[in-house]
Amino acid sequence: MEIHENEVYTPKETQELLKVSSSTMSRLIKKGLIRAAKVGKQYRIVGKEILRLLSPELEDQVGKLYNKGRKWIHEGIDAPVRPRSPQPGRKKVKKKAA
Repeated sequence: MEIHENEVYTPKETQELLKVSSSTMSRLIKKGLIRAAKVGKQYRIVGKEILRLLSPELEDQVGKLYNKGRKWIHEGIDAPVRPRSPQPGRKKVKKKAA
């Protein structure tokens, strides 16, 4: 099937063109990787957006963002956990027994 730049596609049609699952299609729309216009309760996607998603330049950007996010997560996991110390100048408030 050929993708026409000015044609409007449903998420289901786009999903079939990109050969991705429905959950991946929803994620692409929600994360803004593919722009969609909401018409009533349904989304519509212009063919130009599908072609933009398939461009190598965008793929490079997505790969860089993915690696940056992965690095950030690993830094958070690998960092030692330190106990929280009370802030200077603040007094501890004792809770009253009920």
